[in-house]
Amino acid sequence: MQVAYARGMRHASLAALPCPIARTLDLVGEWWTLLIVRDMLLGTRRFEEFKATGIADNILSARLKKLAEAGIVKRRRYQRHPDRHDYTLTEKGRALAPIVLALRAWGKQFTKGADASKIVHKDCGGDVEPAFHCKKCSRQLGRGEIVAG
Repeated sequence: MQVAYARGMRHASLAALPCPIARTLDLVGEWWTLLIVRDMLLGTRRFEEFKATGIADNILSARLKKLAEAGIVKRRRYQRHPDRHDYTLTEKGRALAPIVLALRAWGKQFTKGADASKIVHKDCGGDVEPAFHCKKCSRQLGRGEIVAG
C-alpha cells in the first residue's frame, strides 16, 4: 500500500486494493469531493460557484484537478486574460449520482439538521431517492435480498 504524506498526516492510497469500494474512495473519498460532484449534478459549473459551500480556493483547485485527471470532470476554458474554466461531469462523473443520492438518503435518516440539499424530479417535484436494482433480472430489490457474492 502506497503512503503519501501531507502536512504531517499519513494518507494511504487505496488504489491497488482488490476492492472496488476502496478504489472508489481513493478517487472520491476526500471530504469535499462528493460535495463538488453533488453541486455539479445540480448545475454548478464555475469555480466561483463552487465556493458557495465554503470550500477554500486551494482545496477546490486540488479537488477539481484530481477529478479532471481521473476523467470524472471535463475542464473547458471559457475565457482568456485571465483564463477561466468551467467544469462538467463526464459519463464517469454522472455515474456517481446514485452514490450522492444514497449518502443524502442516509444522512436524512441518521443525522440531525436541516435539509438544504433538495434533490427533486424536475417534472413532478418528487424527492429523488436511491434504489436497489438488479441488472440481471431487472427488479427493484429489498434490503433483505442483497448478499455478498
